[in-house]
Amino acid sequence: MTIRLKKNATKEDKQKIFDVLKENGFGYVEAPGETANLICIMGEETEKMELLELLESFPGVESVNPVNDPYRLVSRRLYPEMNGKTRIIDVDGVKIGTEKPIVIAGPCTIYSLEQALEVAESVKKSRADFFRGGIFKPRTSPYDFQGLGREGLWILGEVKKQTAMPIVTEVMDTRDVELVAEYADILQIGARNMQNHTLLHEAGKQKKPVMLKRHPYSSLQEWLCSAEHIAREGNLNIILCERGIRTSTNGEYDRNTLDLGVIPGAREKSILPIIVDPSHGTGFKKLVPSAAKSALEYGAHGLMIEVMRDNEEPLINCGNKKVPYCDYKQGLTASEFDALCKEIKK
Repeated sequence: MTIRLKKNATKEDKQKIFDVLKENGFGYVEAPGETANLICIMGEETEKMELLELLESFPGVESVNPVNDPYRLVSRRLYPEMNGKTRIIDVDGVKIGTEKPIVIAGPCTIYSLEQALEVAESVKKSRADFFRGGIFKPRTSPYDFQGLGREGLWILGEVKKQTAMPIVTEVMDTRDVELVAEYADILQIGARNMQNHTLLHEAGKQKKPVMLKRHPYSSLQEWLCSAEHIAREGNLNIILCERGIRTSTNGEYDRNTLDLGVIPGAREKSILPIIVDPSHGTGFKKLVPSAAKSALEYGAHGLMIEVMRDNEEPLINCGNKKVPYCDYKQGLTASEFDALCKEIKK
């Protein structure tokens, strides 16, 4: 159940509501930001008619709505005044959530300043809106390259300094959230951490937008509930990112199954913008262009595409040694990405 307050509701009006909720054994959460006139009530039996009638009689209350979705702050049903529109998130002047799709591009993994700058400069020329580069890499095998870690943050700083592109990068550990937020314009929560509630809460305490990737085994409701964990900490600037789910595919023709049908579903159920990662979603570069264009046809608000240099090799220099290039098969070259951007703009 949610309570919508009048615009002129006072602190005393709010306190009277809080006191009654406590007396009836209910917890509550105040909605963040510009939706601060909403109070979400926690509890199983929140639709008691006596309580509804009592709350509706309070001077500071405009209406009481029985929205009992397991996710509430991100639920479209909570915001009828939006008339089906998506919440717009402004990042350095780039608006995410409009009908003009945004593009995030860059390497899945950063190996050096030279590599990161070359890719950033190329995707900027292709008019990408954000540079994406990973410095923390959650690899399946502990013997695979795990990323540069904190040492890679200065590279992200240099990329932004020299290209003026907003930065998107993944954070994996609660101990790194504040530090990464100093360099990143959007904090990415990877698919493996979609239900890492401690990490979600810490990211929600930051002022930076959070991009939440869908776990390959999660339903739409589970995904939105994870977003709710972020929103409850006061950060409603959340971007959903579909990156493929695990089905019967064994990697013969694709790496994951890109669930394009979840895009209109997410737009119907939630106010949050949704983008698509066709690179991880398919796993093969030949599938990325068609998957990217299809995602936009399905209503995605943007794309995140893996891009590498034109002359990139399967082995790449990292410090004083060569390591295998992460996800080499799914990355578009700079030239291929530029061609795709021109098609998208048409």
